[in-house]
Amino acid sequence: MTQLKITLTFLLFLSLACSITTNLPDTTAAPQITVAPTSAAQTPGAASPTQVAQPTRPPLPQGSSQPPLTRPPLQGSAQPPLAGSQQPPLAATLTNGVNYSVTNPTSGVKLFVRVYSPVRSALSPVLVLVPGGKGDSNDFRNDPNDLTSAGFVVVTFDPDGRGQSAGTDDNDGSIHQDGLAAVIRFAATLVNVDKNKIGVATYSYGITMGSGALARYPDLPLKFLIDWEGPANRNDTGGCTTPKSGHLQGVYACTDEAAWSQREAATFIGKLKIPYQRIQSEKDHAQPDAHHAVTMINAALAGGGIPLIKLNDVKITQKVELKSLPPLIPESQERLRGQNVAKYAQELLK
Repeated sequence: MTQLKITLTFLLFLSLACSITTNLPDTTAAPQITVAPTSAAQTPGAASPTQVAQPTRPPLPQGSSQPPLTRPPLQGSAQPPLAGSQQPPLAATLTNGVNYSVTNPTSGVKLFVRVYSPVRSALSPVLVLVPGGKGDSNDFRNDPNDLTSAGFVVVTFDPDGRGQSAGTDDNDGSIHQDGLAAVIRFAATLVNVDKNKIGVATYSYGITMGSGALARYPDLPLKFLIDWEGPANRNDTGGCTTPKSGHLQGVYACTDEAAWSQREAATFIGKLKIPYQRIQSEKDHAQPDAHHAVTMINAALAGGGIPLIKLNDVKITQKVELKSLPPLIPESQERLRGQNVAKYAQELLK
């Protein structure tokens, strides 16, 4: 009897032990996590600080590799990269250009600037184009295409009061010249450019703004100045000797020395210290002959500090006269203006 009680007690103990083991949690099972829904009281339109929406895409077929997601470029006005920033040079063509804004330090006006880049991965030389007359960045026809095809980064801009730039037109005086100087300094900060190969090409009356800026800011990082058929002085632009000539006739009196001291290229050109290339065709686009080319070349020589002076393909070392000028560009080639600018710019960089 005693043996039977012991056996029954043992069986009861064993049964209780198995029951306890069965009710213990399984420590090998994966934990279950429940994410609480976003509170309906959250501010409408506000993103949850703990939830970031990620772009999704359909899965590729099994065995296919899926490229990483890329962020689309931002639209609108771009900001220029700082000089020296560690960024790879551009390798894609910018057919329509990239727009920037550069502030004229004198007027405070934000100038509209457009940059065109060639198809290349190496650093490129730069040409800053200066419009003539009362023109703006839309006046360059196919020149940006011709110049980028030749390997140049091209920078165009709208001076104060023109095109997409606010402010007041200064007729290429000191305010416009200060704006151009700012654009040139900006060009040197572009990440895809060779900062040791920057030049300026002026068109027609743009030589007034160009020569003025370069003479007044000799520290600008420039290698050369190209002048396409620019007028020399008030006689060409103000009609002071030839009636009904010049777009500034009647704007400034011929005796207004304060105004003209800012707006005669012949007074600035001799102060330059970089090569000067004059491009002149047989039939000038605005003047009756090439007398303004003679005036500009001789003024450049008189300064004594320009290391190289050229009229088209000829190096000039002594005074020239209208009747004995070197060969001028035939009228049939005048339509190749952009290609001629590219040709002379490449020669000046050698």
